Amino acid sequence: MVSTLRQVAERAGVSVSVASRSLNGHAKAYRISEATVLRVKAAADQLGFRPSHTARSLRLKKTGLVGVVVPDLANAFFASISRTIALAAEAEGYSVIVADSREQTEHEVRLLHQLEARQVEAFVVCPVGSEDAHLRQIDGRGTPVVLADRTFPDCGLLQVTSQHRRGARQATELLTAKGHRLIGVLQGLPGTLPNDQRLCGHAEALAKVGISMDHSLVAGDNFTEASGYVSAKRLLAERPDLTALFAFSTPNAMGALRAAAEAGRSVPEDLSLVTFDDCPYADLMRVPLSTVCQDVERIGQLAAELALRAVTGSARKKTQCRHDVETRVIVRDSISSVRN
Repeated sequence: MVSTLRQVAERAGVSVSVASRSLNGHAKAYRISEATVLRVKAAADQLGFRPSHTARSLRLKKTGLVGVVVPDLANAFFASISRTIALAAEAEGYSVIVADSREQTEHEVRLLHQLEARQVEAFVVCPVGSEDAHLRQIDGRGTPVVLADRTFPDCGLLQVTSQHRRGARQATELLTAKGHRLIGVLQGLPGTLPNDQRLCGHAEALAKVGISMDHSLVAGDNFTEASGYVSAKRLLAERPDLTALFAFSTPNAMGALRAAAEAGRSVPEDLSLVTFDDCPYADLMRVPLSTVCQDVERIGQLAAELALRAVTGSARKKTQCRHDVETRVIVRDSISSVRN
């Protein structure tokens, strides 16, 4: 049988309001003695009483929930971001619901509406990246939306992302410094900010060594391993003279390694490979991958901080909507100099 707050109050010999305030941490504000608090807590323990979160949410009109929606939880990058957001939110007394949009805008919209119906107090969304109208609508209805990683220019929402353009420029410079001039690109989802900014950074690095970007050397349609495999397989078949590949995500790079092995190309002896993103096992692979590493922890923490501040209204007073987090280069063994 489920015990009630009234039963706890009766056993402790106090009113229902005193019992409630004692159990909810408000005793000091109402000058309830420590002895009374201990007596109420002992009564609650004896009766096995557990406060109803639903009842408290209805009373306070607060659920203490943050919704997190990411495109692919199987991707280590998004799994890490979700975990970081959850830890940061939980440290402030919030609970997190994480959902996977499966890289589909339609599913993203459906998940957001479902979580909105559960009255989450804020959203952190790593959007699929092709549309933002539904995100702006939710924010406009009063539930703050913070975008992480894949963002949109001039959408007016709070945003946290990496310096994709700078990072891609650094990655390509690692290759050009080793003499590479024929570089295939395994891109992610075209039209998304990270993908397009990385293409720009790649083109800028090529221009520094006097090369115009050849769009026929760009292949792929998503940040997945399957896309990396298919696009690398095609590029290596069509352009056997390629000396290097730049993968726009670690899953893309995993697919590229499989395609290279099937084509008889060994990394890095006769095919160099660099990737954007890092993963926990990148330096444990047979050929440790050179990467441009995003600061996942900083992105997640900052996104959570902005979301929770937005709940109280303080983040809206900030003039800066977009926050760019620095990337860093990690050089490992997957790049070698071009053979003459």
